[in-house]
Amino acid sequence: MSRLALCLSRAIARVTGSALGPYQTAVVRIGFAATWLLFLLREYPHRQELYGPDGPWSFELARQLTTDNHAFTALLASDGQAFFEVFYFLAVLSSALLLVGWRTRATSLLFMVGVLSLQNRSVFMGDGGDNVLHLMSFYLVFTRCGQVWSLDARRAARTSMASRTTDRVGPALWAASGLVLVAAALTGRTGGGWLVPAVLWATWAGAALWWAAGRWARTPEPRILLDVVANVLHNGALFVIMAEACLIYATAGWYKIQGSRWQDGTAVYYPLHLDYFSPWPALADLLSANGTMVMLVTYGTVIVQVAFPFTLFNRRVKNVLLAAMITEHAVIAVVLGLPFFSLAMIAADSVFLPTAFLHRLGDWAGRARERVLRRGDRTLSVPRSPEADERPA
Repeated sequence: MSRLALCLSRAIARVTGSALGPYQTAVVRIGFAATWLLFLLREYPHRQELYGPDGPWSFELARQLTTDNHAFTALLASDGQAFFEVFYFLAVLSSALLLVGWRTRATSLLFMVGVLSLQNRSVFMGDGGDNVLHLMSFYLVFTRCGQVWSLDARRAARTSMASRTTDRVGPALWAASGLVLVAAALTGRTGGGWLVPAVLWATWAGAALWWAAGRWARTPEPRILLDVVANVLHNGALFVIMAEACLIYATAGWYKIQGSRWQDGTAVYYPLHLDYFSPWPALADLLSANGTMVMLVTYGTVIVQVAFPFTLFNRRVKNVLLAAMITEHAVIAVVLGLPFFSLAMIAADSVFLPTAFLHRLGDWAGRARERVLRRGDRTLSVPRSPEADERPA
């Protein structure tokens, strides 16, 4: 019994004492922010048809649908063209800021609002990748995803606790967001449902408590308590992200097993010959020309998706299947022309990447960055002519 109690106390200390998986959550943050940013930039010329107030899915139809399903979207606060353009720009900006990890607590909230608002504005424009991004944008709000590989981490390493409590940018963001929340509440334009507004208000109040505890508390206990709460929320959200990824693969795999085309090993052949999924017809023909290869890919896809959740307790097998799934999504992005679906799934898969590999990846990226900076310094430097050294002072 004492050994069980010791193990339990160690588990509780681990969950409450630190935010687990800092590198994994950083990769998830970077992956989903990059996916949404690239999507918004690619669809910028078509933004009016997709989400604009004069698009095929009209403002009134969107209002009726969100009234029934209580989906959150801030785009129904106004049907003005200027409001839509500003909101789309803020969605692009929040994605870029979350990608580099600037004020991740605030930008993750803006990122979530941008994703949910645009997707729920025109619900029939999405696909499987959009559904994954929809869910993960909500979960990211509860994670401490800026601990590493972010501008927040760099700023925290360079500044002391005293300078953090005198920070001016954080309180300014807090005050501006509070004004927006109050204005939305007074005008009744908080979007459909209650969950997202509740999360926004709770995060806003939590940020105020965090800042007040660091500035005015005479003892460290209030800050420690808030840190424990943040660690528990982070670890819980990280577990939900992992469970969600496993559920996606398990559901997809078991549904595939029930399909006759997956059972006879020919399912992969058909999407390769659909015009909508054939950006490279010659490449699709080459891949589907070998019947044995089609059968192996079909059965392999089902086996990997069904087996992956059961391999999480075996690190080596899990890493092999993880590499296979990431490779599969990379191939789907090129062959079937679904880059954003593949990027979203790879970002979700990255939560299972081993920490040692991410350390090596970070070291490699750091060396590459230093090499580029040194090369840029040498390019910008102007060599002195020999005559300059011979001139008298």
